[in-house]
Amino acid sequence: MISSIKPVSPSLTAIAGVRRSIPAKLQFSPLPIIGNFQKPNPFPKKPLLSSQSLSNFTFVAAHQRRSDVFRVGAYEADRSRPIKIGVEVPEEQSGQKVKIGIYFATWWALNVVFNIYNKKVLNAFPYPWLTSTLSLACGSLMMLVSWVTGLAEAPKTDLDFWKTLFPVALAHTIGHVAATVSMSKVAVSFTHIIKSSEPAFSVLVSSLFLGEAFPLPVYLSLLPIIGGCALAAVTELNFNMIGFMGAMISNLAFVFRNIFSKKGMKGKSVSGMNYYACLSMMSLLIVTPFAIAVEGPQMWAAGWQNAVSQIGPNFVWWVVAQSVFYHLYNQVSYMSLDQISPLTFSVGNTMKRISVIVASIIIFQNPIKPVNALGAAIAILGTFIYSQAKQSGS
Repeated sequence: MISSIKPVSPSLTAIAGVRRSIPAKLQFSPLPIIGNFQKPNPFPKKPLLSSQSLSNFTFVAAHQRRSDVFRVGAYEADRSRPIKIGVEVPEEQSGQKVKIGIYFATWWALNVVFNIYNKKVLNAFPYPWLTSTLSLACGSLMMLVSWVTGLAEAPKTDLDFWKTLFPVALAHTIGHVAATVSMSKVAVSFTHIIKSSEPAFSVLVSSLFLGEAFPLPVYLSLLPIIGGCALAAVTELNFNMIGFMGAMISNLAFVFRNIFSKKGMKGKSVSGMNYYACLSMMSLLIVTPFAIAVEGPQMWAAGWQNAVSQIGPNFVWWVVAQSVFYHLYNQVSYMSLDQISPLTFSVGNTMKRISVIVASIIIFQNPIKPVNALGAAIAILGTFIYSQAKQSGS
């Protein structure tokens, strides 16, 4: 029994010890985007011949292992170095900012041009119902031509789409006509100062009809809006009750338009451009019979002849310009909603009113008191604070 046990070779014992002390391939991934860190097999391809070679190999392997640890640790400490990956995030973000900037600049410029030409037309041709109808008709015609010629892809709609669109179009029609009536009676700057109080109407309607509750900062932000508008209205040199009420009704109507739009258009795959085109067409159908009943073709014919005799052929260009730019600025605003957040849109809308107020004062040289300007500034600042508070509380 004893003689059958074979002695173990000392060299094999040494080899086994060396194999247990030498780790397998080192695999370590400090970041998910970095592949496994592999080192070549530390075993030499030639056979081990002596104990001296084994001891030298053990020393080299230990040194190599310490070197690996040092290199990995150094990379972990230097994470601030840029890592080249497949997605260029900074370039995409900068491109998006440029795109939003272009949207905003186009939106503001078109809105300023529309308000200027709209006021010129209303000064020479004080028929806001026809002026509003022409604006909607021009936009509807432009989009129909775009769909027929293939310049824009026609939307795929059904009967349910038009049913949900009807209350939106009704509110849009009322708001559009009321704002035009306001601008026919008072200065453009005054109309936009009063229209900056739209957030107050939004909170009021949402609280009374939808049962929504808002954080305290949102309610507090309404104080400078209401106070600033009241100060501007009291100190307005050319105050007119019809103009004031038109702006107020426009605010209320556009708040209902936004509510109906949010509730009715959920899940609809219609782009912002086509959505506003459909909205214009339905609004045109709604406003046309009322425009005929309120003003009528006889008043339009007499007023048109009088305007052309006073202004000349440029009056026709004014009418075309205000109609085209009305559709374009609204279309760009709806298109921008597909690219930016509601908070960014609210800030942009606030800045739009500032640009319109300043441009109208410069062009039409409307007299304005310092107190009136202070009221306008307070109201617009309150609108900005409201957008920030509402976004923080949502």
